[in-house]
Amino acid sequence: MGAVDLENFRQHPRVEIVALCDVDARFLRAAAAKVPGARLYRDWRELLAAEGDRVDSLNVTVPDHMHFAIAYSAIQRGKHVYLQKPMCHDVAEVRKLTEAARAKKVVTQLGTQLASGAGDRTVVQWLRQGVLGRVKHLYLSANRPGAVEAYRPAGPRPAQGQPPPPYLDWDLWLGTAPERPYVPDLYHPVKWRGWLDFGTGWSGDIGCHIFDALWKGLDLRPPKSVVARVQESWKQSPARRADTWPQANHITWVFPGNAATGGEDLVVEWFDGDFWAPREIRALYSIEDYPPESAMIVGERGALLNPLGRSPLLLPEERFKDVQRPRFDERNHYHHFVDAILGGPMCESHFDQTGPMTEAVLLGTVAVQFPDEQLEWDPQTLRIPNHPAAEKLLQRQYRKGWEIPGL
Repeated sequence: MGAVDLENFRQHPRVEIVALCDVDARFLRAAAAKVPGARLYRDWRELLAAEGDRVDSLNVTVPDHMHFAIAYSAIQRGKHVYLQKPMCHDVAEVRKLTEAARAKKVVTQLGTQLASGAGDRTVVQWLRQGVLGRVKHLYLSANRPGAVEAYRPAGPRPAQGQPPPPYLDWDLWLGTAPERPYVPDLYHPVKWRGWLDFGTGWSGDIGCHIFDALWKGLDLRPPKSVVARVQESWKQSPARRADTWPQANHITWVFPGNAATGGEDLVVEWFDGDFWAPREIRALYSIEDYPPESAMIVGERGALLNPLGRSPLLLPEERFKDVQRPRFDERNHYHHFVDAILGGPMCESHFDQTGPMTEAVLLGTVAVQFPDEQLEWDPQTLRIPNHPAAEKLLQRQYRKGWEIPGL
């Protein structure tokens, strides 16, 4: 994803990329070949210390466990930040990062690039217009074919490792995470997402994409509670539960009611892996061709299907034939961020917008680790008052020597 980000920023006519950093020398060489003359670093701390006032903005595209450390350190220096989703690994990190960005008055953008597209912006407008009438229920699906095999290791981690290859600085890669032995093709560069130490599972990865338009369009506020069901084999394996995320999740949040829901609490359900939205909900579109990554918003007048990366549909279509589809130009998410720094309109996914949403998504990852136990949420105090053990997972302990001042 770092290569994708780099290419997009390179294409903005008013951006000059002056420094690059990567713990993996292979990736650093590949990036440097595209940006001749850029100053090169292996350690992000050295980059921030050396660059000082020579940079305006930092792009952070690294594993989830290092999002906060890098982004917060940059913001504290007054740098604008583009940050991949989810914002952080832990709920408490998200809150602190949101507050820091607000205090420093920097421009921020979460890497929910679909938020700038015509599809998501159409969903936001339709929901704000109330085309469905009172919204009653949300069904979020993330059943991407092949995702279990590619991103969800069965665990547990091997007891023994081996020396890392010379091109990889393993200590820098681990950063704030616990000390773990290097094992080839187990964590770096992609499969870290499936490990508790480094990633946030499938819901943390894709949840921010699917939630974004709904959060905006329905003006959602922090949830009241969350509960999760998980794959049975994961629940019954202490070794796996200590190391890896489940290979299937069904997470249910209850959000406080508002004008969009007619004052009634709103239930939002998430399905991934072997869990699917109910058959009758999929049948509103097509059981055979139901989009594997999508949101179905059910209201009193009908439903709205928002397939990830595709055009949204009002269902049944004949009932909504008189509803105008707004015309939105496709907008480059990266360039919109840069334009905001240069004085343009605020970008779609700034942290004041995406911080509270990410907190809700990551509460789901906390619930996953205590399956079938409902967690009550107090957003004002950042506490789970009915479950002290779950509350401890709102903020992990950083590895010695990697503590971040201010958290």
